[in-house]
Amino acid sequence: MSRVALAWSGGKDSSLALWTLRAQGVEPVALLTTVTEGVERISIHGVRRELLMQQAEAIGIPLVEVRLPLPCPNEVYEARMADALAVPPLDSVDTIAFGDLFLEDVRAYREARLAPSGRSALFPLWGRDTRELAREFVRDFRAVIATVDPRVLDASFAGRAYDAELLADLPPGVDPCGENGEFHTFVHAGPIFDRPLTVETGEVVTRDGFVYADILPAAKAAA
Repeated sequence: MSRVALAWSGGKDSSLALWTLRAQGVEPVALLTTVTEGVERISIHGVRRELLMQQAEAIGIPLVEVRLPLPCPNEVYEARMADALAVPPLDSVDTIAFGDLFLEDVRAYREARLAPSGRSALFPLWGRDTRELAREFVRDFRAVIATVDPRVLDASFAGRAYDAELLADLPPGVDPCGENGEFHTFVHAGPIFDRPLTVETGEVVTRDGFVYADILPAAKAAA
């Protein structure tokens, strides 16, 4: 049987990918996440590393962090990812799973980058109807909108719960799973965790053209 690692963003798509893998009897040997140096947050999503660690602990799968500079040229990203794949526990992995849904160019890029090392890419959610997938998610998981691209979605969505009400409020043209980068989420409860994470929404800021809601661990929010 293939040894699988899961590309983990902390958001809904990677959470659904893990849930799907487990339903198929596949337990990843590691979660693989990129973290931006200096700010200590999940790359692109902007979620605190502290919460990433809490997720991994509640999931019960070892976490591998690939640390990236800001900004990060593509050649640096590829070199650091190759370094991570060359050492335990990822050196024994022959498949990397991703939560991508339908973007063919992204899939082709992932497959091309893995091919030289003899590894394959796995897409457990590929081709699923995103409206159906979003409805399935909100029935069983709890998440919050961590990042919004204000060019396509109003900044007021940042920090909102990703739930049935939010799905109903999304304007036409915005994918309900945010697959085109319209928004990103942080998942804090659901069937992949052995316990929910208690979080609060902090300050909402605009940075580098994106709107970020600072998701805080409850203890830090109360301090």
